[in-house]
Amino acid sequence: MKTTINAKDVAKLAGVSQSSVSRVYFEGAKVSTKTREKVLAAAEELGYRPNEFARSLITNRTKIIGLVMKGVQNPFYPQVLTQFANAFKHHGYSVLFVHTNSDEIQAEDIETLLNYNVAGVVITDASMSLNVAESFKANQIPLVFFNRKLSHSTFYSVCCNNLNAGRSIGHYLMAEGLRDAVYISGNENTSTSLEREKGFGEALDQCTLTYAKHTSDFTYEGGYKTALNIIKNNTLPSAFFVANDIMALGVLDALRKHAIQVPQQVKVIGFDNISMSSWPAYELTTWEQPIEEMVEATVNYLMSEIANYSGRVEAVEIEGKLIERKTT
Repeated sequence: MKTTINAKDVAKLAGVSQSSVSRVYFEGAKVSTKTREKVLAAAEELGYRPNEFARSLITNRTKIIGLVMKGVQNPFYPQVLTQFANAFKHHGYSVLFVHTNSDEIQAEDIETLLNYNVAGVVITDASMSLNVAESFKANQIPLVFFNRKLSHSTFYSVCCNNLNAGRSIGHYLMAEGLRDAVYISGNENTSTSLEREKGFGEALDQCTLTYAKHTSDFTYEGGYKTALNIIKNNTLPSAFFVANDIMALGVLDALRKHAIQVPQQVKVIGFDNISMSSWPAYELTTWEQPIEEMVEATVNYLMSEIANYSGRVEAVEIEGKLIERKTT
């Protein structure tokens, strides 16, 4: 039967006290270089691993970052999750993934994060009421809204500059001969969709052009059905600007179903630059979100706040870029 190695065994082999072993594995505790080296050598020889749960009871924090996500069906977010997991692993942290079924984080989701004593939280495609959010502040748990901004600037957020992106897409399509346009939005209450539309509208206003708005839900099925309805009603525009790539792929398949040629009859541009957008079947022109830079900014903020909590608030916006392919 395998015997579990504990701190007492390490202390005995290293010739130090058990409290010295604890201090070596306790962040911020002072211990001499000589003692640290002896403890780590003994731990390696014995195959000792510190009990993270026990340590969390003392520090009231784990080496865990909570990541809340709703849109797992959107390929953009699994890509984001992978990058976060790798980035936090580099800093010695694991990710606790919490899938929420609602646009607004529910009480049970909050309880899960608090019960695990997470060191920090990243919220992607969901919102949070101020009352609920205060529980994180009260416990000095840093929180970042990723690819989202709140109307009330009480939390740190990291986004692509959606307003400038919308403007740039509008100017690009006008240079490509835009006559009339359709904007297919995602959920109407999200900052990402609202700002992309606002920038797009501002660009078109400069040339007294207008666009028709259709509301969808950031899913492939939503983009597909919306495009089918537009085709059925004989209101096909010269260009579609679609609020994310997965909806844009649905639009392309709806156009293909009706033998409408892209880009000869209608141009289509998406947003995100998910890997599927470059597939030969689609070759979608899109706006690339700078995911690496957005993840880096989020992780740097959380690590800084975990080390020294300040509750600093800022809305960070990072510029993306146009990826031109065959749909324009």
